[in-house]
Amino acid sequence: MSAGMRCVCPRCGRGRLYSGYLTVAERCNDCGLDFSQVDSGDGPAVFLIFILGFLVVPVALWVSMTVEWPLWLHAIVWSIVVLGLTLGMLRPAKAYIIALQYRYRRSEVEKGS
Repeated sequence: MSAGMRCVCPRCGRGRLYSGYLTVAERCNDCGLDFSQVDSGDGPAVFLIFILGFLVVPVALWVSMTVEWPLWLHAIVWSIVVLGLTLGMLRPAKAYIIALQYRYRRSEVEKGS
């Protein structure tokens, strides 16, 4: 889990996992693990939809009942909050899914090495 949260190679824990914001590197620059076989798919985005929905909606409802904001302000504020949290959590979530793939499907991932 720590390799996923730090966005590093799941094998050695030192090499960089990403070459861009969400672009997975071809291989680990430290141990040489081939990342071309890993695919997180839509899993991280789906997990974040559920997690952020569970966390943000109650807070938005509480704020709506406590403060008299116009509806357009709620739309702007909560859109920015959800977008910011999503962009901030997407990299670690994707790295975590890749680390889980490495842990439980290691033979398939390491075939390319």
